[in-house]
Amino acid sequence: MQRRDFARAAMLFPLAGSSLLRAQPQWPQRPVRFILSQPAGSGPDILARYVGEQLARGWGQPVVIDNKPGGQNVIGAQAAARAAPDGYTFYYATTAAMVTNVFTFKTLPYDPAKDFAPVRLVGRSPFVIAAAAGFPARDLKGALALAKAQPGSITIATEGPKTFSGMLADSVAKMAGVQLSQVPYTKATDAMQDVLGGRVQLVCLPDAALTAYLQAGQVRALAVSTGKRQASMPDVPSLSETFPGFEYAGWNGLFAPAGTPSDVIARVNRDLEAVLQQPEVAQRLQTLGSQPEPRMSVPEFESFMRGERERWAALVRQLDIHPE
Repeated sequence: MQRRDFARAAMLFPLAGSSLLRAQPQWPQRPVRFILSQPAGSGPDILARYVGEQLARGWGQPVVIDNKPGGQNVIGAQAAARAAPDGYTFYYATTAAMVTNVFTFKTLPYDPAKDFAPVRLVGRSPFVIAAAAGFPARDLKGALALAKAQPGSITIATEGPKTFSGMLADSVAKMAGVQLSQVPYTKATDAMQDVLGGRVQLVCLPDAALTAYLQAGQVRALAVSTGKRQASMPDVPSLSETFPGFEYAGWNGLFAPAGTPSDVIARVNRDLEAVLQQPEVAQRLQTLGSQPEPRMSVPEFESFMRGERERWAALVRQLDIHPE
């Protein structure tokens, strides 16, 4: 009798086990939060909200955008690193927070490599150097010629000298042998107000932050930072046409606090890939200034991140940038 009871229990256990698995709640059971280091209305914010809307449709739960700007991405990154790794908080990050801050700050209250788990690359974001419609130079070469003829007279709006846009402006100035006086802004909208008002001559910002102004004809793009011209701006020269071999593009991607369950990370990676492969989504992201990455597994994103840190370490040495 005891042997028969034992055998019956053994036969029933797999069924009980599978029943328990089916009874476990499916993720997500509540809203998912995306923390951003940029303010509402910025390029990354626009992209994150659009991507979040697409994911929310499949998840049946809203994606809440939590803007925590300031401190050159430190405030938002630190908040995301300290968030509970329960699969309901993610960090929608850019190159600055996850790569370049390591080289521009002597100390950081977070470790991009240890405090976060890569989930997936969303897209690569070219930066654009632009001028107000009334600026006398019609192209980048003309703008650099003005800067050379009038040292210190040409100002350029950036997100700060140690940010991605600031380092791009410095790179261009050094390669051209000119001086561009940076005017830092924490909000792209404030920078554009001063450019349109004639208080600043040039601006260097992500494509997404400039799209509306370019489409309205309020500013004129002089160059795009990628190695070749972009399909969304076929008439705008790439910086490599002026400086052969030069390529400088940012990116945006999704990360989770370290310790987040791997099955949730894998699920978000797959769902995000499915979203990015939709033609209408890809077209919309391109319109917003981000070139979508249609295929990238979690291990591939991890490898991408290692390569980015190596690439930026070399660039920082080239620009002779010292952490502060």
